[in-house]
Amino acid sequence: MTSQATQQNGQAVKVKHTFKLQYSVKVNIAAPAEKIWGLLTNAADFPKWNSTVEKIEGQIALNEKITVFVKLSKRPFNLKVSELVPNKKMVWQSGAAAFKGVRTYTLTDCADGTADFEMQEVFSGFMLPLIAGSLPDFTQAFEDFAADLKTASEAG
Repeated sequence: MTSQATQQNGQAVKVKHTFKLQYSVKVNIAAPAEKIWGLLTNAADFPKWNSTVEKIEGQIALNEKITVFVKLSKRPFNLKVSELVPNKKMVWQSGAAAFKGVRTYTLTDCADGTADFEMQEVFSGFMLPLIAGSLPDFTQAFEDFAADLKTASEAG
């Protein structure tokens, strides 16, 4: 999942092509993956630590459907949890071949007891050139998400 454009410093990177739009952010968190995972998979508590999310309806579990309400968009995002590897990887997705969005969260344990967190969103499909203009720019939201997760994970 790591792209050449992803930086380790918590700054989001946006890469745009005709039929693919990708955002990514990566940061090292001074907490074990298990603690970070607990925050990422608790839908009810997401808004308590994440300034970009207003609420999540549904349960974050494999093959479950969730609805995510974010401050960046007036419309909610209806997603499916399509992959879930505890303490390692989670994938949320929506859409079909014409236009699809896939968000991947990855945690990698480090030898020093910290964990690398990476989040990537890929929008793709032949309708992307027509839809891209209506999508908000996720750059700042990605940076805020990573910073919020780092702060919450490293707290007491």
